[in-house]
Amino acid sequence: MKLDSTLGCTLVLLLLTTVLSRTGAVPVPTAPRTALGTRGCHMAQFKSLSPQEMKAFKRAKDALEEWLLLKNCSCGSRPFPRTRDLRQLQVWERPVALEAELALTLKVLEPVADSTLGVVLDQPLHTLRHIHAELQACVPAQAQAGPRPRGPLRSWLHRLQEAQKKESQGCLEASVTFNLFRLLTRDLQCVANGDLCV
Repeated sequence: MKLDSTLGCTLVLLLLTTVLSRTGAVPVPTAPRTALGTRGCHMAQFKSLSPQEMKAFKRAKDALEEWLLLKNCSCGSRPFPRTRDLRQLQVWERPVALEAELALTLKVLEPVADSTLGVVLDQPLHTLRHIHAELQACVPAQAQAGPRPRGPLRSWLHRLQEAQKKESQGCLEASVTFNLFRLLTRDLQCVANGDLCV
């Protein structure tokens, strides 16, 4: 009797597992998926920024360029090389690359906001912080679940880390300023479009 009961329970459990797996109620291990599909990650909202936001970024970029003319901005390397293209990366790697790019941009520009440029940088920095916060909701789970960075992603992350160690503050300020619209109109849109960015 006890054997029949155990066998019956086993059959019920097997049947339940089969049904739940077929209906998608039980997670089935898969290859790392893009963080854009994870819960709480809403990058699609950044497929295009509003005209007002882009106008604010244009004013900030113009003001920064004028300000940089007064400084020594020579660079030994290019933190953001022109040949860099997020489409070269796997879809799940793109938010990781963009998060690092945004983190450096904020780290460099936030101290500048304490200068006379504070008023013109206020709105763009607010927008960049919002984008960065959304990216951080996408990246951590994927970074933990996915493999260690390699190939182009590893090279890009290493380049950004080395630039912070070796380049002058003036070089970093110039680099993130000239990269600003590429970040907004190419890299951000590519991440926001997910699999459609090809």
